Amino acid sequence: MLLTNTEEIPGKKIMAFYGVVSGSTVRAKHFGRDLMAGIKNIFGGELKGYTELLQESRDEAIERMKSQASQLGANAVVNVRFSTSSVAAGAAEIYVYGTAVSVE
Repeated sequence: MLLTNTEEIPGKKIMAFYGVVSGSTVRAKHFGRDLMAGIKNIFGGELKGYTELLQESRDEAIERMKSQASQLGANAVVNVRFSTSSVAAGAAEIYVYGTAVSVE
């Protein structure tokens, strides 16, 4: 499955459009990660626990979008975009969407 944030894929021709596809996941902070983030907040530096949590969330949302595109018969998703929002105290949603297409 090809993914791109552009409207076209260089060297490929879009043969069919299947519409908007999306994937999302909602994740809550983990106590251990939250504790370490609090300590890092005092001394400074990257909050690696949160970085890992967000990367896992993006990966899961992308896999769900790719699955939806594949079920429609697409072999690519163009114009891929990400969004995030807070849904509860300590929990956030990662949302990814794009246009499912077939390319040759």
